[in-house]
Amino acid sequence: MPVAIITGASKGLGRALADALAGRGWDLVLDARGAGALAAAADAVSGHGTRVTALPGDMTDAAHRAELVAAARELGGVDLLVNNASALGAEPLVRLAGLPPAGLRRALEVNVVAALGLVQEALPMLRAAEAGAVIAVSSDAAVEPYETWGGYGASKAALDHLTAVLGEEEPGLRVWAVDPGDMATGLYAAAVPQDEDPRPEPVTVVPAFLRLLDERPASGRYGAVALLESP
Repeated sequence: MPVAIITGASKGLGRALADALAGRGWDLVLDARGAGALAAAADAVSGHGTRVTALPGDMTDAAHRAELVAAARELGGVDLLVNNASALGAEPLVRLAGLPPAGLRRALEVNVVAALGLVQEALPMLRAAEAGAVIAVSSDAAVEPYETWGGYGASKAALDHLTAVLGEEEPGLRVWAVDPGDMATGLYAAAVPQDEDPRPEPVTVVPAFLRLLDERPASGRYGAVALLESP
């Protein structure tokens, strides 16, 4: 069975992806900071009959990243790495004039440094996989100058660039940055708590991610909405 590591998998898009992959027979290593929510997600996902290892921890901890990769090795390797865990830098979001440097540093550490660290840890097994792939969950804020989204957007822009370079440096892999679009997630609610406009559930964009895995287009940046709408 193929094996995927998914970070930030206790809720939202991470959990939706985990459920979809388990439904396709994938074995999973799941990460999140909240042990209780992660255990509940893992229990639900394991109902598909696949092997699921849940390891709570902080992605900025190198030992935790090594633990995730070691768990995948026990399941047989790493075929897919999904860097989904994210930090906003401030909750709720604030304009750059009021963004605490520590908050920006946290966003960069989680969204960029830790994401690259996990890729580096998993790279030998990704290279050895028959169809190794890396997905970096991006954001529209990485390319559009939305007020208050500057710190988070800067971290996602950096992640996009690292992902693009990784795709050039690792031609044997598929490396995709994916903008999932607006979704009803805890991250968005924490970012803009006063915004009560309805948004799609994360499960609605999962088919876009599955299409990437099925069709394996060239490494690059993709929008989930465009993938869903294109023939």
